[in-house]
Amino acid sequence: MKTSWLFSAYTLILTFSTSFAQDGSISETVSPKYSNEFLGIGIGADALGKANAVVAQSDNVSSGYWNPAGLTKVDKWLEVGLMHSEYFAGIAKYDYLGLAHTIDEKSAICFTAIRFAVDDIPNTTQLIDNNGNIDYDNISTFTAADYGFLLSYARKMKPVGLSLGGTLKVIHRKVGDFAKSWGFGLDFGVQYETKNSWQFGLMARDVTSTFNAWVFTLDNEAQEVFINTGNEIPKNGLELTLPRIILAGYKKFDLGKKGFYTSGELDIDITTDGRRNSIVRTEVISMDPHLGIQVGFKNYVSLRAGISNLQYVKNFDDTEKLNVQPNIGIGLNFKRFYLDYAFTDIGDASVALYSHVISLRIKLDKPRTE
Repeated sequence: MKTSWLFSAYTLILTFSTSFAQDGSISETVSPKYSNEFLGIGIGADALGKANAVVAQSDNVSSGYWNPAGLTKVDKWLEVGLMHSEYFAGIAKYDYLGLAHTIDEKSAICFTAIRFAVDDIPNTTQLIDNNGNIDYDNISTFTAADYGFLLSYARKMKPVGLSLGGTLKVIHRKVGDFAKSWGFGLDFGVQYETKNSWQFGLMARDVTSTFNAWVFTLDNEAQEVFINTGNEIPKNGLELTLPRIILAGYKKFDLGKKGFYTSGELDIDITTDGRRNSIVRTEVISMDPHLGIQVGFKNYVSLRAGISNLQYVKNFDDTEKLNVQPNIGIGLNFKRFYLDYAFTDIGDASVALYSHVISLRIKLDKPRTE
């Protein structure tokens, strides 16, 4: 991968963060847990059906998100990825578009766009007029939306089987007219396939820490509402998303000579933003394993399942139980069209908030010229 490309992206990030600090528009810097978590939901029903355990095996347009090194396995001039899903009975909507293009036999690029939003949120800050009367005509609506734009590049390296990839991320988050932020960050990915077909992957997300500069615009009336309701008035600030490392291993096994196969992948997410409610948790790092399996026939149909979000949940009597999120899915392929479906829930059988996810991939050849 071109070193100059990475250096330019890294310089852009540093320039961005420094400029905000110098002009005085940023009053504080924080590193909260779960920053930019909308980028952790995942894309593609094929991956979601396998509990997002795809970092080592990712080999299509979705690699721009999961592991940019996998883009070197895109085998057509252009590959298009689309997905739409809804959460919490349709309140939150999640959309994805991906475009991957092979530059030559060794390299590829990809553009990824993600939107996660809740629309038509009631704004009741003006519900009570100056005379103390409730006026429902003063209720307006706004949208809270998160946008992620990813530009990825990947290249095959020596030795044979090794691929490297990098992603420049531009993040825009907006809450009506009250708050907005712009952010920049870098991801870095590695894939390696051994001679006996074992595949290993490493994904370093927010490897330089991702910077989000927040600017809040609250008029005097809105600030008064915050004060009267006992809420703290938000301040302009720089939010940091700390690095996350994902280690992965994948293996595919043929079942006889009739085209049937099975495969499995184990990923381990290592977060660096302090203690999380995961299986392995310390004050410095936390580790969250997730496993995905697949059984299929050639490239035509595949059944998928996975487990993720293994967490110890405390009961009212202070005892703990292990909570697991199950995932299942199916994939169909007809020529150059790939249709995938996943069925997931939040991992708590007592709530069972299931989501249906459908995604589509299309492979296109280079247009012919006269």
